[in-house]
Parts: sequence; C-alpha cells; structure tokens
Amino acid sequence: MRTVNAYSRRVTHSVPGRLAAPAGVLAAVAAAFAYVGAVDPSEPGHYPVCPLLRYTGLYCPGCGGLRSAHAFVHGDVPAALHANALAVLGYLAFAVLWTVWVVHAARGRPMRFDPRPGLVWSLGALLLVFSVVRNLPFGGWLHP
Repeated sequence: MRTVNAYSRRVTHSVPGRLAAPAGVLAAVAAAFAYVGAVDPSEPGHYPVCPLLRYTGLYCPGCGGLRSAHAFVHGDVPAALHANALAVLGYLAFAVLWTVWVVHAARGRPMRFDPRPGLVWSLGALLLVFSVVRNLPFGGWLHP
C-alpha cells in the first residue's frame, strides 16, 4: 500500500474554487491599503501612536509603516521608502509570495511555504539591525 501525504496530492476543486483563498487575501489587503490610502496617517487622531515610540522615544521596525503604505498607495515610492524602507520590501515580498500562491492554486498544486531556519534567523537579524540603526545618530535617514 502506498501512502500519500497531503502535499503530494493534487487538489481536485475547480479553478475558481482554488483561487478563492488567494482572492480573499488580496481583497483584504487591498481594502486595508485603500483605507490607509484614504485616511492620512500623518494627521493626528486617526490611528493609535506606537507605544514604544510614545513611552521610550525609540522607533520600532514598524514605525512609519502606515505613512509608508499611504505614500505607496499614492505612488510616492521615495516617500514610502523614507517612511519605512523595510515595509516597502515587505509589500514587494508579499506581492511575490501571493503571485506564486496564485500560480500554484491555478495549477492545482498546494502552496507550501516552509522557510529554512537560516532564512527566519536572517529576517530576524535584519529587523533587529534595522531597529538599532534607525535609533542611532547616524541612522537618522531611517527615521519616519
């Protein structure tokens, strides 16, 4: 008797059924970007303030992310990069992973994302270095 794991089976649903989950994720992300694009995060009162920035004066890796998304939606990539360069890289990484997911779903193959520990540690180190550098005097160009 041959055993088959869940990742080697082909999905037998129709193409629209297979694309429902990626389409739902895209709709949610598009709605979030549309909201942030319509409601300017630079104006006070619309979004909560970062608690780390409020209580310590330190920028976290996410500080400036909403302003970055707002600028990105409006096509101002230099302003988006200035607000949070790491967030812009995250938007691009999401677009690539989502596209791969759609291609796999359309072909009836399950999407399997199993990052190696080295990648996870590298991404964590990148976040840490980004956070430290943007809070040092010479990292002022990374301030949101």
